[in-house]
Amino acid sequence: MSSATHPSALRAWWAQRPPAAGAAVMATGIVSVALHLTGREVLSRIALVLACAAWLILAANFVYLLLADRAQWVRRAGTPGALTAVAATTVLGTRFSLLGWSLLAAVLLALAALLWPWLLFLVVQHWGRRMPGAVFLSCVATEGLAVLGATLSAATSTPWLAHAALVPFWLGIVLYLIALFRFDLRQVARGSGDHWVAGGALAISALAGAKLLAAAGTGMYLWNADDQAVLHDVTVFLLTLDLAWYAVLLAAEIAWPRLRYDVRRWSTVFPLGMTAAATLSVAAVVDVPWLDGPGRALLWIAVAGWLAVAAGAVVQARAGLRSAAAESGAAVRSTAPR
Repeated sequence: MSSATHPSALRAWWAQRPPAAGAAVMATGIVSVALHLTGREVLSRIALVLACAAWLILAANFVYLLLADRAQWVRRAGTPGALTAVAATTVLGTRFSLLGWSLLAAVLLALAALLWPWLLFLVVQHWGRRMPGAVFLSCVATEGLAVLGATLSAATSTPWLAHAALVPFWLGIVLYLIALFRFDLRQVARGSGDHWVAGGALAISALAGAKLLAAAGTGMYLWNADDQAVLHDVTVFLLTLDLAWYAVLLAAEIAWPRLRYDVRRWSTVFPLGMTAAATLSVAAVVDVPWLDGPGRALLWIAVAGWLAVAAGAVVQARAGLRSAAAESGAAVRSTAPR
């Protein structure tokens, strides 16, 4: 076996992957959802397969660290990026529910709900001032539970799931406001990619609202007309705020270009795809057909962003593997008998 493919080199390279790498699953999964919403089913399923493969690899690493290196697992679990494990699981669960695979979606919802309180507790303990955009992942992970719960409720005609989903929906909005006061606004100009989660968190909140409205539209009695009106107005307001953030963040990217690849750029692709999915979903559920066109345009921007970041990830992975292989080979030579 060549040094470039030696298992020890691969393990050494993989050990350096940060928890924020889970944003790649979130980004790919939500692009799959948005492609499905526009009828691009083949592309959607290709993206789903890629997201599932990445999720399985990250899940295996999560379990390995938990069993073999508990101290390292705890250190990683205390970082905001750890919440991508919950968010990625809910995004995949939502896509499976849209495929009609309700049982698998329910299993993923249960898994995400089990992980969420523990990881959220560990992450919040380490919150400080002037945090990067990853601080909003507390909202994203929480709203992910609402999205998947509401989607499953509509798919299975289960009212209690929609009622339960209201809890993370409103809690996610509260967590967003708390995170906003801890977010370092200078990240808009200096951030390496995760600053986009400031808008992406609003996008997933709007998507959660749209899914709750859609669940009520299936014929189940979930709440009265007044509550429905409040949910409608809040959902539209959240999408409006998200689109405003989108414009600000896009202008900042033009004013202060950051073209080098960084793993946190997956946290840019996720809000791009989530904004597209939220816009398309809100357009359908509140019967505003003129929003469909902008939603489709935003989707192709997200796809272009995904392709660019994926290309950067491949280039960096090749360089990282070569470096790890070289270090592994040097270590072997230094211990070999002379």
